[in-house]
Amino acid sequence: MKPTAIQLSEKDLTLFLPYKVTSAETDMFGRLRLGALANLLIQSAINSADSLGFGFGGLRQQRLFWVLSRLTVDIYEPLYWYQSGAVETWPKDLEKILYLRDFKMLKSENKLVAVATSGWLAIDLENKRPKTIEGLDAQFFEALKDKHALTSSPEKLFPVKEGEPFTVKSGFFDIDLNKHVTSSRYVDWMMDTFSLNFHEKNYPKKLSINFMKETMPGETIQLMRFEAAPNEFHFEGNNLSSQTIAFRGKIVF
Repeated sequence: MKPTAIQLSEKDLTLFLPYKVTSAETDMFGRLRLGALANLLIQSAINSADSLGFGFGGLRQQRLFWVLSRLTVDIYEPLYWYQSGAVETWPKDLEKILYLRDFKMLKSENKLVAVATSGWLAIDLENKRPKTIEGLDAQFFEALKDKHALTSSPEKLFPVKEGEPFTVKSGFFDIDLNKHVTSSRYVDWMMDTFSLNFHEKNYPKKLSINFMKETMPGETIQLMRFEAAPNEFHFEGNNLSSQTIAFRGKIVF
């Protein structure tokens, strides 16, 4: 039986997920791809939720599933092929219906290379609406509500009305177990709008992404990219198939 909310300590709530950067996760310059970095954070969140009893299986019992709603990451330096360390993650708080989770990415000798905060929604399997999870109220997070990787909430992004357009069609390997485009692929799509020459000279310092509406197999997304300030790019993904906004993003180099 899992401990009750009042029994959970900081140690109980915190997970360390070891990683080692593989060649499949790097770009042509040997650096950890931004999408792969986001995926490491997401996988640590999945492992943490599983260990605490409200992961994929636990939520299915309540006819719910997790959806990442917002993610903000500050990156201090790139990781490279063969480098290793751990992602530290913990569930931090409940903000209305948004479940907050923070992350620290450490490399060897516990050097901090990135920090992140995220907001997750528990979605009803039938009506696809957000709900709160039974047994996971504000009291559950009491031990860690004042522990922050980033003190601010995950960034809320606003519409992009102008910019340079790019078109992407979702394919088989973009799709996850929930049968929609997996979160990290949106990051890859944004990064693919830059030239090889740009990537060679630049590495992301900050990522923010908001997921608005799921993208299904075979649907077409028109990406709008706008440079709001030098090396600060804002994105909006318009789903041409469903006429909805799929996501908004921001990458700072």
